[in-house]
Amino acid sequence: MVPRNLLPVLGTVLLLAAAALRPAAAQSTLLVPDRVFDGLRMHDGWVVLVEGGRIAAVGPAAGFAGAGAATRVELPGTTLLPGLIEGHSHLLLHPYDETPWNDQVLKESRAERVARATVHARRTLEAGFTTVRDLGTEGAAYDDVGLKQAVERGVIPGPRMAVAGRAIVATGSYGPKGFSPDFDVPLGAEPADGVDLVRVTRDQIGRGVDVVKVYADYRWGPSGEAAPTFSEEELRAIVETAASSGRPVAAHASTPEAMRRAVAAGVRTIEHGDEATPETFARMRDAGVAWFPTLAAGDAILQYGGWKKGVDPEPERIVRKRRTFALALAAGVTIGMGGDVGVYDHGDNAVEMELMVDYGMAPIDVLRAATSVNAEVLGFRDRGRIEPGLLADLVAVRGRPDERIGAVRDVVLVMKGGDVVRRAGE
Repeated sequence: MVPRNLLPVLGTVLLLAAAALRPAAAQSTLLVPDRVFDGLRMHDGWVVLVEGGRIAAVGPAAGFAGAGAATRVELPGTTLLPGLIEGHSHLLLHPYDETPWNDQVLKESRAERVARATVHARRTLEAGFTTVRDLGTEGAAYDDVGLKQAVERGVIPGPRMAVAGRAIVATGSYGPKGFSPDFDVPLGAEPADGVDLVRVTRDQIGRGVDVVKVYADYRWGPSGEAAPTFSEEELRAIVETAASSGRPVAAHASTPEAMRRAVAAGVRTIEHGDEATPETFARMRDAGVAWFPTLAAGDAILQYGGWKKGVDPEPERIVRKRRTFALALAAGVTIGMGGDVGVYDHGDNAVEMELMVDYGMAPIDVLRAATSVNAEVLGFRDRGRIEPGLLADLVAVRGRPDERIGAVRDVVLVMKGGDVVRRAGE
């Protein structure tokens, strides 16, 4: 029994404890741009209210008269977008004109590659890309899993990450190559075949990958041309194993036959697809398989090889890719935004969006591809649009990217989970 003279003291203690346990009032921020692209369409005169790291409300400014307690952030002359989503990244690579791919895999230490990746992650985030799907470490084991954890724990700034770890290749198909057969050199991915594919897929899942990447073809034909690497049955074993854990499969594939096998096996996305035919895209459309064309990678590699873009005629590879892109648009296949960044500079992710417009896609559709389409295709249910309840991953850019896609480069503000991670002039 508590003595009568201690009851007032006990009451005070209980009140203080209750106050401490009560959730603190969520910080509110009202973002006031000229217009809002919600992931689907553009809305002039809309504003967005952010509370506790998520979007609390969005709509015409006139409806927010009661948001007086919120911190008001004026963003004149801007368009507010969902945080952009990079669909095909390699944060552990850097441009091949700086260091060839072989040398990155064989000569750069893992410590150096991770150090570079931390810089790449920050640049990506500051460019307005608040999420990336990173499709393979290219010889750096599962360092992408550790990088993702470092971002999640606030150790380094960077985008939200979905990672693929080592990726899976057929024995004998992948590089680095050009060495004596007497030497076993480190490879840029994990070789596996036949029944062992199930074990390797499970092992990669156990090591923390979010998506399984497989090379359905590679440059291992008699003359070095691309040719299928896995049978349809092998690909299906990977897909079914990954699916049982709730994970999708992304397939590197350029040849029609490899794409056919990958689609039949049930992959979620096809990467590159340079030689796709109308029949290929029709199969993809009907099966709900999305295409990530990676226009920027091929463009960059040709420039590294001596093509003077804007001066020299377009190489056959570019002409062919333009035709392929037109076929995909005509077929109505879902096209995601992912440029294979790492082949070119991280932070320059927007070049893929510019090329998509140059190849014939409407700017508003490119904005959708980099936000709501990528979110749906890649299974990110909490981002990619601006609507109540979703993560407050937002980017404000100067101008109208629905009229000039290059406006996405002029970043004024980047917000991730309600926190401002970049503001122009600060």
